[in-house]
Amino acid sequence: MTAVSRAPATTGRTLTVRGLTVHYGGVCAVRDLGFEVPAGDAIGVIGANGAGKTSALKAIMGLVPRRVGALRFGDVDLSGVAARDMVRHGIGYVPEGRHVFAGLPVDKNLLLGAYARKWNAETRATLDQVYELFPVLGEMRGRLAGALSGGQQQMLAIGRALMSRPRLLLLDEPSMGLSPKLVEDILAVLLRLRAEGLSLLLVEQNAKLTFEATSSCLVVENGEVAMTGTSERLRHDPRVRRIYLGL
Repeated sequence: MTAVSRAPATTGRTLTVRGLTVHYGGVCAVRDLGFEVPAGDAIGVIGANGAGKTSALKAIMGLVPRRVGALRFGDVDLSGVAARDMVRHGIGYVPEGRHVFAGLPVDKNLLLGAYARKWNAETRATLDQVYELFPVLGEMRGRLAGALSGGQQQMLAIGRALMSRPRLLLLDEPSMGLSPKLVEDILAVLLRLRAEGLSLLLVEQNAKLTFEATSSCLVVENGEVAMTGTSERLRHDPRVRRIYLGL
């Protein structure tokens, strides 16, 4: 299989998050969160609804007000980088709810993901690789994104993020609203991207998907890290059932 091309990898491209805090009015949604995503690794963030997972991801991207002790990607300080410029530093983002441009065709949605790149042979090759990764998008490249199924829109959202050739891909609830079969399809894509060396930060409520797609996880409860460990160990930890399922 042809790998989706991305910006040339450099050593030390670790995402470092320290002291991440998010308030909405008087409510603290995320409190002093800290973790790392090593280069080429896949890290999961799981927790129940309202645990602060999505707020943390949006804060990393600069989409909500935040306080942070350190936010770095390799040697780049991201604490002052606007959300629209994250892509220029090698960070792709797949938002919760997909947010495709319903009134534009599939191919135009994908090209918008490459807005920070010049249109040239390399960008054309990336588009071809996205179509190879998601053949259904190639078959429907002229169809309006709003006419796609939920699973197809999720593939489009991932493909759009890949068009920027990221080194790190942040994904927010990619399995939301999908059938078990489509969840398996998304898992296969994530495993392939991980095998190709793309770093992943996966925020999910679907613990099974997260444990299978990642090497390590954070379990978030009430905006704080309640547990950390390898995905294999947490999968079998009864405390995760209590935190995650309330059992």
